[in-house]
Order: sequence, then C-alpha cells, then structure tokens
Amino acid sequence: METTKLKLWGVVFLAALMGCSDIDDETEVGNWVKYSDFEGVTRSGAVSFTIGDYAYVGLGTDGDDYLMDFWRYDATQNFWQEMAAFPGPGRIAAVSFSIDGKGYVGTGFNEDLTEEELGDFWEYDPSTNSWSEKAAFGGGARYAATGFTVDQRGYIGTGYDGNYRKDFWSYDPSADEWTQVVSLYGSKRESAVSFVIEGKAYVGAGRNNGSYLYDFWAFDPATEGWEDHTLYDDSDYFDEFLAAVSRYGAVAFTMDGKGYIVGGVASSYSQDVYAYEPNTGEWSQSNSFEGSARSSAVAFTIQNTGYVGTGKNSTHEFDDFWGFYPDEEYDEYD
Repeated sequence: METTKLKLWGVVFLAALMGCSDIDDETEVGNWVKYSDFEGVTRSGAVSFTIGDYAYVGLGTDGDDYLMDFWRYDATQNFWQEMAAFPGPGRIAAVSFSIDGKGYVGTGFNEDLTEEELGDFWEYDPSTNSWSEKAAFGGGARYAATGFTVDQRGYIGTGYDGNYRKDFWSYDPSADEWTQVVSLYGSKRESAVSFVIEGKAYVGAGRNNGSYLYDFWAFDPATEGWEDHTLYDDSDYFDEFLAAVSRYGAVAFTMDGKGYIVGGVASSYSQDVYAYEPNTGEWSQSNSFEGSARSSAVAFTIQNTGYVGTGKNSTHEFDDFWGFYPDEEYDEYD
C-alpha cells in the first residue's frame, strides 16, 4: 500500500512540475486570449455566475479587506460595469450559481466576524439590479464548498466547517427550500471543482486533511445517485486523469460538451488545463493557461467561450481575464 501511494504521489509531483512550464512542447492545441481586465480591485476567493450573455463577478478579498462589490461582464463589448453591491458580509470561498435568470450566492468565510463560517444565502435579480436574502443554506455554515445547477435546482455540497464535509443539498427557488440529497460517495473534501454536462454534475479534486484527492464522481439528479468515474492505472488516460484532479483551489467550466479544469494548487501554483470528454471517459491536456499560475480564481462560460480571471499566487492577487479557445493553436501574441 505504501509503495502504491508513493508511486501515485510521484506522478502527481511530476505533473505539477510539467504544469509550471510556460507551454508544454508536445501540446499545440488550445489558445488563451487576454480580454479586458476586471475593473474592480485585484482579488481572490471571489464568486461568479452567468445570466444570459452576461457574467457577474464579486466578493473575495484584495489581501486586506473582504469585498462586497459586484460587476457585470458584457462579453460582446468586452466591458465591465459595476452593479448593486452584495448586501451581506464580505467573504471568500463562497458558492454561486444561477437558476432561471437569477443569481445565487451563499456560504463562505470572513475571519473578521464572530462566526467566521457563513451559511446565509442570497438571490440577485438582474431586472431590478437588487439582492434579497433567502432561506439559509440547509447544510449549515461552511466555506470552500462547491455548487452547480441541474434541472432548475441549485446544489451545494462538500466544504469545511471545522470538519471536512461530503453532504449535498438541493435548493428549490420556487419554494425557497433546501432538501438534503445523497452525500458524495467519495472522500470528504474542500476546494473541489464541479461542472455540468448534459444533465449530470461532475465533482472531483480538492483536499482532505492536507492530502490531495484523486477521485471523480458524476451526480445524476434523476436518481439522486453518484457514479464513480475515477480512473485507475489500467486506463489509457490514467496519467492525464491523475494530473488533472490531484489539486485543490482550481476552477472549472463546460464548453461544447467537455469539462475543463484550470489552475489551482498541485504541489505548487499551476497553469495546467485539462479537458474531460464524458462520452468516452477521455482526459487530455491542453496548452497551459497563459496568465500567471494561480488558485482561487473564478471561471464561467459565455457563448461557448470559457473565461478565467482573478485569483492569487501566494500573497499576490490578480485582476486579469482570459478567454479559452480549445481548438485553436497557441498564439503568444494575442
């Protein structure tokens, strides 16, 4: 058993070193284009959600203060506009998603408060540019959880509240009600990633008690069950899979039927980009993220383009934003 663990960690460490290079010489496909910098202050631990053709980004920390500002990104005009500030406490490591034209934000962490872990939950209505408080998250206060939307319901699970968690809860916006669903079958964790493809949510990566995790699960809301999509060393894609999910603090998005995992911490701050094809189970590596290596960024998809921005590397926060084009060749000048 110990020999197997050492072999696995050797692969993870090698993958992390490869991810820190500027561009993998053997990888030619996948190009990042720099877009307008986020117009708020530099930050990490922010949240984002999309409504129609707009993305909304806010909260986080600039390294000194917990922030409450929110901004809308118009990808067509490559333009940021400040919107109504978040009315709850500023925070990092919250969860966000959108349902039926409204955005939702909840949980998180603020060490300036008496109760540092947060469980409040808020709705943003873009038609009135206003926020309203909703029923508190059913699983209780926590941070570094993950969330997603499937079939007009929001889901939040995992995270940390003094204990690493693996429970999951479903939110019905029409009833403003939380219901517990089946817990993640894998390990407890915080700082995981999740993305949704064709009505199923995929959850993986993260860490538990300082250890990086390398399992990967799919949630089917029709059965409220979890399917094990972890790969093992007899798989053709095992090396790519292991390098992709053995990290925490990464971001993820979906484009054209594939899930993408970007950055995070894999022994060191990473620029790695990995794609997952659910129909074949294939994992593949794309050209590295062209911004600085980072964790605690935000990611979203607009008009079939994936965007990644903000985040941190050590004590340095970022405000740059990049769009990803997976089928284009790398171009260092765009």
